[in-house]
Amino acid sequence: MAKVLVIDDEPDARVLLDIHLRHRGYDVILAGDGWRGLQLYHQEHPDVILLDLNMPELNGVTVLKQIRAVDLKQPVIILTADSNPETEQQVRAIGVNDFVLKSSSMHLLEAALAHLFMGRKPKFG
Repeated sequence: MAKVLVIDDEPDARVLLDIHLRHRGYDVILAGDGWRGLQLYHQEHPDVILLDLNMPELNGVTVLKQIRAVDLKQPVIILTADSNPETEQQVRAIGVNDFVLKSSSMHLLEAALAHLFMGRKPKFG
């Protein structure tokens, strides 16, 4: 079972993603802010991170930069309401596997996860 770390400051978004992903067989870990997300990233070694960009204190771009400073290959999917093309270009330059708008259907997120896990086995333990 693949381990997914969701880093999002919106409680409703976390609950929705938790229910949706668990229903599809993922092991889900939730973080309500960037600091907790980084802590859980180091503790849990997730297979993929779903990262919101607009969070108080430690935003998603800063979290992504800190992850990339220690691991260039950690799969990260940005899941955000920020549809600004410059923002998308910025995080793609830092290195993300996909960029999905929260306003999109869950099918786009599922497709991004399926594409990510094609041909690779999730980490266990």
